[in-house]
Amino acid sequence: MSRRASGSEEATVDELLDQLDALEETVDTPSEQREVRRARRLADRLSTTGVLGRVITEFTRKDKAEAFVGSVVVGIPLLVEDGVLEIGAFLASRPAFLLATLALAGALVVGILYVADFREVRVTDPYFGVVPRRPVWVLGIAFATAAATMTLWGRVTWADPWVDLCSVSVVATAMAVGGSIGDLLPEEG
Repeated sequence: MSRRASGSEEATVDELLDQLDALEETVDTPSEQREVRRARRLADRLSTTGVLGRVITEFTRKDKAEAFVGSVVVGIPLLVEDGVLEIGAFLASRPAFLLATLALAGALVVGILYVADFREVRVTDPYFGVVPRRPVWVLGIAFATAAATMTLWGRVTWADPWVDLCSVSVVATAMAVGGSIGDLLPEEG
């Protein structure tokens, strides 16, 4: 398991875990080895729960709320822009571009959550053993928020579902970026 040092506290956790690994190799009796392994498990658990290091492993209701707020903050300005509807009509006539837009949304969310290194985020309990929960939820929240607000405000009427879906996808892409940033903003306290 790899760990990244993002600050002096995180580096201290890494050093502790490395020292415990080295100690485990040098102790002689089985009881000493068990004690070292137990201490290592405890240190590893503390580092992933945020007690010793700020590592994000779960996606809670609070995270979902933060993703929603981030989506709204970024998306509201787009909801009043007619350009979104023009882009939606453009994408509706070019399905390959719509797929590229959706892929871009996914790539941006994954990039912000896992690559940009705002905070260390670990994938835990993925769907089907492979698909990380956090980006699925951030993208889903952004799309649902875009569809609901655009419908509520009359930006889409669903008279032409394909064009409206493409327009919603444009706003959802921006909202997903806001949602992923909102989810990762550090909490106080």
